[in-house]
Amino acid sequence: MATTPRNHDVADLSLADSGQTRIEWADAQMPVLRSIRERFELERPLEGVTVGACLHVTTETANLVRTLIAGGADVGLCASNPLSTQDDTAAALVDRYGAEVFAIHGEDTETYYRHIESVADKAPQITMDDGADVISVVHGKRTDLIEGLMGGTEETTTGVIRLKALEAQGKLAFPIIAVNEAQTKHFFDNRYGTGQSTLDGILRATNVLLAGRVVVVFGYGWCGKGVAMRAKGAGAHVVVCEISPVRALEAKMDGFEVMKGVEAARKGDVFISVTGGRDAMAGPHFDVMKDGAIVCNAGHFDVEINLGDLRQRAQDSRRVRPNVEQFTLRDGRKLNLLAEGRLVNLAAAEGHPAAVMDMSFANQALSAEHLVRHHESLEKKVYVVPEEIDRDIARLKLESMGVEIDELTGVQTEYLNSWDQGT
Repeated sequence: MATTPRNHDVADLSLADSGQTRIEWADAQMPVLRSIRERFELERPLEGVTVGACLHVTTETANLVRTLIAGGADVGLCASNPLSTQDDTAAALVDRYGAEVFAIHGEDTETYYRHIESVADKAPQITMDDGADVISVVHGKRTDLIEGLMGGTEETTTGVIRLKALEAQGKLAFPIIAVNEAQTKHFFDNRYGTGQSTLDGILRATNVLLAGRVVVVFGYGWCGKGVAMRAKGAGAHVVVCEISPVRALEAKMDGFEVMKGVEAARKGDVFISVTGGRDAMAGPHFDVMKDGAIVCNAGHFDVEINLGDLRQRAQDSRRVRPNVEQFTLRDGRKLNLLAEGRLVNLAAAEGHPAAVMDMSFANQALSAEHLVRHHESLEKKVYVVPEEIDRDIARLKLESMGVEIDELTGVQTEYLNSWDQGT
């Protein structure tokens, strides 16, 4: 039976049947989150708490929202990327699960920010971000909401960078749990999720053969490691560009060629930005890229690729495939931009597989519970996910995979906790 709430702005509620089927398919691959939802239904740890979330509106996110609602939360959700919203998922969340959703695939910039305001209008007690957009609104023009906030969570490297900058300036107004920093998040979601889904997006958008091509990866954090690993597995020659000497050295020791970005721009066939910053690819890179080069972003915001520089150099552009815009430069070279420079894995594909988002969203749910229980004792700081939550999620994931591990004996524990037992 439909449970449509009063407030929502989605494309078409008649898509709810399709969305529910897809949400249930993803749920079958998310056993950790499902076990948390079962406990939440019994204990109701979020009873009466309003959660304002700005996340990718996908089937995996839908199962997080279901879990929060099972715990007693009132959830308002908007999109953290205009191109990542699955309209049938948004419809099902509204019509079948009772969430207030403000998200339409392909919404323009004005609508995107209006939807964030709609979530802010719910006066959330907990914010849940994928890029710190709600938190930024609260710290900007909606400071009236600060007094009622227990805290927030942030799921991306990009968002954590923004929030640590707020903290360093002494302007962070409430505690934040950096879900992105959980080991069960960045080791798996960032590396295996981004690695697989980025290549999935590129292949769906272009249908190119990666084997034998030169793939240039800007950034060798956990996401960059995953993309480079998967591209190498597909038969590509991978070049890594970095600003960190430690990460550059790691990439070299991992067997990848490492060089400056402009030098790599002369060699590459496919370019992927995963930096979390801006202008990873800009005018000097476009000036020397090969005719037919493919350019895309798997970091976060579309500022990773300087689209102004690209358009300035182009004499015209045309849509050659659903997610490919081809720019013809003044010298006749053609550069192919994927997904408007937005996240290629979500705009041109379906994002991370449910099995890996299982752990990321388990961290979100348990971090929300932690904030409700402990917010009064937390400072206005960016916290990592408590270690016990990380361990519990890893344990549950192993159990769901049928994997057993050893435990320390009493003698081993005593040895590790001693200082006087040597050789």
